Order: sequence, then C-alpha cells, then structure tokens
Amino acid sequence: MGMTMTEKILARASGLEVVRPGEFIRARVDFVFASDVTMPLSILELRRMGVERVFDPEKVAIVCDHFAPSASIQSAEQTRQLRTFAREQGLRYFFEPGRGKNFGVEHALLPEEGLVRPGMVIAGGDSHTTSYGALGAFAAGFGSTDIAAAMALGEIWLRVPETMLLIYDGQLQPWVGAKDLILYTIGRIGTSGALYRAMEITGPAIERLSVEQRLTLCNMAVEAGAKNAIIPVDDVSRNYLKACGVDTALAVQSDPDAHYHSVMEIDVGEIGLQVACPSSPDRVQPIEAVAGTPLDAVFIGSCTNGRLEDLRVAAAILQGKHVAPGVRLVIIPATQRVYLQALREGLLEVFVQAGAAVGTPTCGPCFGGHMGLLARGERMLSTSNRNFPGRMGHPESQVFLASPAVAAASAVAGHIAHPEDVVPLRREKP
Repeated sequence: MGMTMTEKILARASGLEVVRPGEFIRARVDFVFASDVTMPLSILELRRMGVERVFDPEKVAIVCDHFAPSASIQSAEQTRQLRTFAREQGLRYFFEPGRGKNFGVEHALLPEEGLVRPGMVIAGGDSHTTSYGALGAFAAGFGSTDIAAAMALGEIWLRVPETMLLIYDGQLQPWVGAKDLILYTIGRIGTSGALYRAMEITGPAIERLSVEQRLTLCNMAVEAGAKNAIIPVDDVSRNYLKACGVDTALAVQSDPDAHYHSVMEIDVGEIGLQVACPSSPDRVQPIEAVAGTPLDAVFIGSCTNGRLEDLRVAAAILQGKHVAPGVRLVIIPATQRVYLQALREGLLEVFVQAGAAVGTPTCGPCFGGHMGLLARGERMLSTSNRNFPGRMGHPESQVFLASPAVAAASAVAGHIAHPEDVVPLRREKP
C-alpha cells in the first residue's frame, strides 16, 4: 500500500521508509517560527530546559506581527525581548515593522520571502501554519512548549495523521473564490470534521486557482480541526516558487494506491458566496440567507485574505464609491510588499477615497489586539478566519466571515450584500 503526500514527507523527515497513520514519530524540522505572542513563552521554556543555543539559527524565525507596531508598553517590552534574543542567537530571520525591506503577517510573509518550499516540515507557533501546505509542505501549528523543544532539538514528536482527500471539480461562479470554497467545506463537515487529520486538497478546480487562493484554502483548514492541509505541487505553484528563488526538487505526490480516511467530491459550480455567522466558522449560510444584516464595521485583511489579489477584488468594487454612513471600513495589506504594490497600482488611493482606514501590515484586529476592535453589540463582517465570541472585541459583539468581494460590497451597502448589488455584472445577451 502506498503513501499520501503527508505520509511521504513525514517518513523522509523521520528517517523511515514508510509511516502509517496512528504511528508516533520524531521528525526533523526544516523551519521553526513563532510570533510576538507565542515566542516569548517558547523562549521562557527554552531557558527552563537549560538550552543556551537554538539548533540552527538559519532555521528559526521570529515574526512580530500580532501586536505590531507595538500596541502598548507591554507589547513594546515584549518585542524588545525578542529582538535581544534574536541578536543573542544570531537568528537570520527576525521581522518587525520598520525593520528591513519586508515585514508583515507571518503566513503571508514567509512564502513571499522564499522560506517555504515543497517537502519541508514546518513547525509554527500559530495554528494557521497550515497555510504553507499550499506549497506542498507539511506545516502545522504547535504550542509554545513544543516550539521550544523544536528550537532546541531540531525535531518534533507527533502522531502521523490520517488523510482526507477533498476533490474540487467544476467552474466557479462569478465572484466566488477560495474563501467561499473553504467556508462551504467547513460548513459541511463542521469544526471537528477533520480533527487531527491531513486535508489533501486537489481537483481540476484547485488547479485553476492561484497560489494566493490556495493559501487561503489551507489557512482555514485548521478551522475544521485539521492537523495540516496540503495541495499537490503543479505548474502554478512551481512558477510562484521559482519567482521566489525556491527549489521544488523535494515535491512529492500521493501514490495511486494510497489509503485515505475518506474521500469528498465537491462541485464548485454549485457553491455561491458563503458567510459564516456568529459565533463559529462552521455556521455557514449562503449569502442570500443573511443579506440585509446591518453592520457597524468591515475588516479586509489578515493572513487569510490580505494579499494583493484580495485587495484588487476589493478595489474593483470600491472604485468610485463610498463606505455607507455609520460603517467603519479598515483595510490592512498583509505585508509591506503587498502594501507597496497596492500603492503602485493605485489601490490604496481607491480605499482612502472610499472612506476606508488603511493600516500598516499587522494581525491587529483579526485576533482582537488593536487597530479596530468592536464594542458591545456591534456587528462586523471580516475577511479573517475566526468569529468566536470576543475574538475581535467585546464578547457581546458579533463577527461574520466572508470573502473580500462580499466585504467590500457590504461596506458600501451598510449591510451584508452581494457584490452584484453594488457592481452589477455585464452579461452577454443570448
């Protein structure tokens, strides 16, 4: 019996010819990273272990993106500690706002920097590390103690996950994108539907998606409980990686006789725009079921939907229009590189003229840190990935999750709205 992509990567990393689901292994890590929220705890645990040096300063990174730019004196002190640790350890990769050419939200930043390649084992101190499976890597989030152990030993201990195969076929409807596909999927299987499993995402519809959209798919796999998500490397991802100067020699494919926990086939042509209602990512409804719901705020950004393609979609809808009275629109490009390109293309001007507040790259509002939190009773539509109570502000606020297209249209309408309500599509006459 053959192996899946995930099993092949873990077998190679553990020095074994074959691994099977349920087995416990020690796998070598190719890259370890954490943010300004989780790395301080990892450093504390590293000190408690009596470890003086990380296993490889070329393979450990710190990304200051959650409370960055520093949102309080406490976060400023925390960032200073991380800066000192990075200098002490000689870490090659330390990212914070205002330092170096590029910085931003970790899950958008690291692929841009060419730090993700097929076949890697990546341990991240953040649950949305699953994003990097879009480039054929095994990438999973771990707790701060596990990250400390990985930094010390250069390996992780884990159970080999079963793999679910998801096959997407058909043609996307207008305005429908990766965010709608993953929300639809989570709505079908629930937040525990892929619990500690690998989600192998494939099919003709996926092959037509850009890498940016594939990153969105894999990013939210963890909202279904997945250990990791992974997409086969093809010409689309090879071209993206080549532009980043990344070698694809270690890319793997699942064997034809690989065993899967389950197989789900999805016709994307039957999927319309989706909205996850408060207060769980699996409370998904077609937009028609929630259209007209009044909003106080809209957020476009995050590691899920703050990339250049997302901003282009939003700008196409906001062009020449204005945010509805009584609605706040916050737009945050995911990285400095995205910000600069959006500036060159005139997207930021479109946003500002529409009445949006445009911020420097940060996770800020996504996790309820800063840059636009909600008050009691307020409603927000967000392009981020979680809408649990209190996630983006007051515990009695409400968050709806949707795509950048729906977010931009809703900001103009003042309530949850279909993009065609704001920008009617020109259809050919029969």
